[in-house]
Amino acid sequence: MTPQPNILFIFSDQQHWQATGFVDSAFETPNMDRLASEGQIFENAFCSTPQCSPSRSSIMTGLYPTRTGVLGNVGAAGGNPLLFPTIGDSLQNAGYRTAYFGKWHLGKEPEGVKGWDTEYGVTGKEGVDDRAVTHRGIDFLCNLSESTQPFALFLSYNNPHGIYEFDQETRMTANDANSLSLPLTWEKKDLSTVPAVQQQFMKEDQGHVIEGKERTAWERYREIYQAKVNQYDAEVGKVLSALEDQGLLEQTLIIVTSDHGDMDTQHGLIYKGPFMYEHMVRVPLIFRVPAIFEKQRYQQAGHRFSFPCVNVDLVPTLADFAGIEISECDGMSLKNLLLGEGDMPQRDFVIGQYYSKQKWVNPIRMIRTHRYKYNLYRVHGEELYDLEHDPDELQNLAADKSYEEVKAGLYAQLCRWIKDHHDPFFEQMPTTREGETLRQTGY
Repeated sequence: MTPQPNILFIFSDQQHWQATGFVDSAFETPNMDRLASEGQIFENAFCSTPQCSPSRSSIMTGLYPTRTGVLGNVGAAGGNPLLFPTIGDSLQNAGYRTAYFGKWHLGKEPEGVKGWDTEYGVTGKEGVDDRAVTHRGIDFLCNLSESTQPFALFLSYNNPHGIYEFDQETRMTANDANSLSLPLTWEKKDLSTVPAVQQQFMKEDQGHVIEGKERTAWERYREIYQAKVNQYDAEVGKVLSALEDQGLLEQTLIIVTSDHGDMDTQHGLIYKGPFMYEHMVRVPLIFRVPAIFEKQRYQQAGHRFSFPCVNVDLVPTLADFAGIEISECDGMSLKNLLLGEGDMPQRDFVIGQYYSKQKWVNPIRMIRTHRYKYNLYRVHGEELYDLEHDPDELQNLAADKSYEEVKAGLYAQLCRWIKDHHDPFFEQMPTTREGETLRQTGY
């Protein structure tokens, strides 16, 4: 019988799926690149929602935000504290020595914060100092001594979320001799063809810091975002080196991911907001299965999975590797897929949810198949993209008569999922940016 593996779970804040060197050479991420070459990559990994708190509630419980009750960022509209026990509690009860260091962002209610033998940021002040997270993580690893108790170490980093200070950044300057190119979507996306809240975000909300500025400002944004990703990768490298130095590498299951993405100038948008583009909802996901699963570990090194997974799958996967049962879960275990044995998980589409940003409520539901993505907004409209012919999501086909049947089918699938999962989407009402309810005009 295979023993319980140690678990090292590392995640960043606001890192989109392309923000790694093994996907896009514009990013310098040597440590994640090495991990990807030794592990397995999920090329189609999605967050349950592109907002910090609700996505983290899914990562830690395996439930969609409409189940956890954490619909928006804690302290903002819909931002209720987490009232469910997390995977930390389950692992602790199963005999793991548990630790969580870094950004928590899920409130401080007793039921939601229990399960950690040692922590930094969970019950006290939020731990957003990435160097302190690394220091505490390495100290934890170095003080395990000869203990035979398995450990579960969760490290939650703030970068590249630091991009929010890009317009105040003085330590980094654009390299005029080697300016960064802007993406095709920055040049060609027409935001007048999509729900108007996307333009509103840029003109009236956080996007106003760059809206209307010259190309060099947008290039600077990309440069600083890449630098923030590189800084995060350096912290990951320090932790991986410490794990190896302690002789724990081949007894430890390693997972590296992010809570959600960043628009990174794609479509003429920055940060995160009321939109469901790939750079918002698709995230990096790397597993490194240790040598205690020797046959599968070496057989699968460097393998890339196309299977569509959601971060609600992380809890059941960790539980499966640890040999424990989870009573309630919206996700499915990826263990058999990673090991290449047993029944394989099956999924025809993924669902994404969005609720709010600060006081501004804009409920959205996304259904994404291999070929299509359909986004349904409360009141504000809809989007349909044919990803096979338009992977950059440039052309909104929601009003295209030739796609009526496709749209109707996706809408029906989405409505069935909403009903089956008791999702209150059709009862949720959008608001103004100040939080005042809008009059319903459709959907």
